[in-house]
Amino acid sequence: MAKTIIVAGYGPGISAAVAEKFGAEGFQIALAGRSADKLAAGVKALEAKGIKAAAFTAELGDPAAIRGMVEKVRAALGPISVLEWTAYANAAGDLLVAQPEEVRSLFDVSVVGLVAAVQALLPDLKREKGAILVTNGGAGFVDPDVDGMLTQYGIMGLGVSNAAKHKLVGLLAKKLEPDGIYVTEIMIGGTIKGTSFDRGNGPTIEGSKVAAKYWELYTARRELRTTIK
Repeated sequence: MAKTIIVAGYGPGISAAVAEKFGAEGFQIALAGRSADKLAAGVKALEAKGIKAAAFTAELGDPAAIRGMVEKVRAALGPISVLEWTAYANAAGDLLVAQPEEVRSLFDVSVVGLVAAVQALLPDLKREKGAILVTNGGAGFVDPDVDGMLTQYGIMGLGVSNAAKHKLVGLLAKKLEPDGIYVTEIMIGGTIKGTSFDRGNGPTIEGSKVAAKYWELYTARRELRTTIK
């Protein structure tokens, strides 16, 4: 039976390219996210390329919804071998005025959601000697210049949540290594072409470049982190 990957946080850019790349390599694709329309369009595009895909609508900041999504994927496509987590929240741009609930929402997706997904998938990942691929942003780098940019452009919350996710990846890698589960992270140090951050006023990174790197990382299973600029 073909292996299955869950692409969580599906949309244009990286997640669409990852779905296409892994599908071309023989994987079944489970697209997960909030927008039923985006998911349906993604499934149609993949099927047009001869890739087996299915859509699973879920709020990726809600642990109960994530557990339900994983159960549905497992019932429809069998054991899950890989999780690719692109989901993130961009809120609390100015941390001095943001409401506590807005700040909390950042971690619901970047940290709580990812942990809930890993917990739900753990039996499959152990049995399959699977992998967790985490997409993160350069906003999470601990660097004065990055901090200045995030403050200037009003995306402070994104920096905090990305930094937390960056730490989480390392912890998951250490904890899951004895079980033969590979964890890796790609930090994006730029703008992905075709996404909401692409304003057409600067250089961009093709989603296919990130997807190709993920496949390289997945097959080699050595590197914990890499950065693409």
